[in-house]
Amino acid sequence: MKKTLSIVTDNTRICYFCGAPAEAEHHLIFGTGKRNLAEADGLKVPICNDCHNIGDRTGRIHDNPMAEKMSKMLGQMFYEAHIGSREQFMKRYGRSYL
Repeated sequence: MKKTLSIVTDNTRICYFCGAPAEAEHHLIFGTGKRNLAEADGLKVPICNDCHNIGDRTGRIHDNPMAEKMSKMLGQMFYEAHIGSREQFMKRYGRSYL
């Protein structure tokens, strides 16, 4: 797994959600053109494959509408806490998730 800057956590070895060994990175904000912005802003967390996109639909982020929304909300909260204002977030990402 490629390990790059995350403003959310310094621990890249364990899944941010369940504590299992991390196998991938999850960009907290994703979708058309937004994943690259999240990468640049460090809005990502280490994650195991089960929590990311392989496990049961109710226990993973992708293809789970509530988990996807919570992921984007978390990304915006970290952006506003460490990078810029809500207005700046909305200009960069096109909307507010909060």
